[in-house]
Amino acid sequence: MTAPRTRYARNGDVSIAYEVAGDGPHDVLLVNSWVSQMEHLWTEPRLARMFARLPGFARLIQFDPRGSGMSDRVPPAPLEEQMDDVLAVLDAAGCERPTVLAETEGTALACLFAATHPERVASLALFAPIPRILATPDYPWAHDPVRRESFIARTVQGWGEGMTVDAAAPVHSGDPYLRDWFGRMERLAVGPAAVEPTMRVIGQTDVRGILPLIRVPTLVTRREGDTRVDRRHAEFIRDHVPGARFVELPGTESILFLDDTEPLVDELEELVTGTRAIRAPERVLATVLFTDIVGSTERASEVGDRAWRELLDAHHVLVRAALAAHGGEEVKTLGDGFLATFDGPARAVRCALRVAERSGEAGVPVRAGIHTGECERVGGDVAGIAVHIAARVMGEAGAGEVFVSRTVCDLVAGSGLRFDPRGPRALRGVPGEWELFEAADQAA
Repeated sequence: MTAPRTRYARNGDVSIAYEVAGDGPHDVLLVNSWVSQMEHLWTEPRLARMFARLPGFARLIQFDPRGSGMSDRVPPAPLEEQMDDVLAVLDAAGCERPTVLAETEGTALACLFAATHPERVASLALFAPIPRILATPDYPWAHDPVRRESFIARTVQGWGEGMTVDAAAPVHSGDPYLRDWFGRMERLAVGPAAVEPTMRVIGQTDVRGILPLIRVPTLVTRREGDTRVDRRHAEFIRDHVPGARFVELPGTESILFLDDTEPLVDELEELVTGTRAIRAPERVLATVLFTDIVGSTERASEVGDRAWRELLDAHHVLVRAALAAHGGEEVKTLGDGFLATFDGPARAVRCALRVAERSGEAGVPVRAGIHTGECERVGGDVAGIAVHIAARVMGEAGAGEVFVSRTVCDLVAGSGLRFDPRGPRALRGVPGEWELFEAADQAA
């Protein structure tokens, strides 16, 4: 599913950018963070998969908050004015009563809107909610005001370099892909001069007093291992919104897409429709690529931890660039390697050859294995015998080698690629013997 066309709703003199995806029988309004640019959100594969599932039961409506992204770059406004922006978006999208979904600091606007305009809200879904940003004697688990001042200064100084990762997911701060993706998000969302005033307005919000006035069905969720957003925020909302239901989801992250989004969407679907669909695993024909750095432990010991981390970061950038250039979809990293899928085997082979060549030039030898077969898509992961076979094929390859199965070799006939026989092999855990081939460019 591709990103829908961005449109504009008018609230007086201010234009609010919004988009509508799908045509489901219900509506879900996503209240994004202030660090937002909707079209960029769709470039993150895990978010795009989540967005593509929602239209199966509801239209997805989202918008860039005023002052951010593609909306008018006006000064930050209090929540009361932002509620008028929400009404303008709903009217422009032809939406009467959506389920409002919000995360972290966006939950304050969602709560106030639900309490003030219950006739325009069917239900409320809050993820990792924060009803008040700054700590007080009667709310000590929020942010310490002194530390927040230091945090604001660091954020302004490093804006555009992926500061959001450090703040929201510090365990991923060394991931060059995420740092680059969030850095671009920051630059597209607001300029550095707007960061401090926006963060100060957000820091002043406190919707604790209106929580008992919310009279729509409310779902409060968080991930059970989340250590960044204190659990007591969610518990406070659960205890003060009449009839609120509290669900802890598997995972550790307070950023939606950094853990499996399927459990959250399952809960959301039940809230929106009253039922939870039982879905059979999606079975697709795919080409599976595994890569792995050869001798990584020895190399890390040789160069030291810091230099190895830099080499590994550069390698991740290289692999992700190759995946993007050849239409590959990163599924996950596995230690020093990658698992990715392609909709065509020739593209997978060319991607693997490029990774092997460039990694070898960088002094990081890589091996790769490729197989085409039926896979099961389970959330953002893939499973099945085809995945297992591809992993075993890789295990037969040496440094700088790209091994493929007979299936891949047969499917790419006439592609200009060369395949040199490497004989039948017994693959551990796979019945029978498998003919394997080493891939190369025809010109090599």
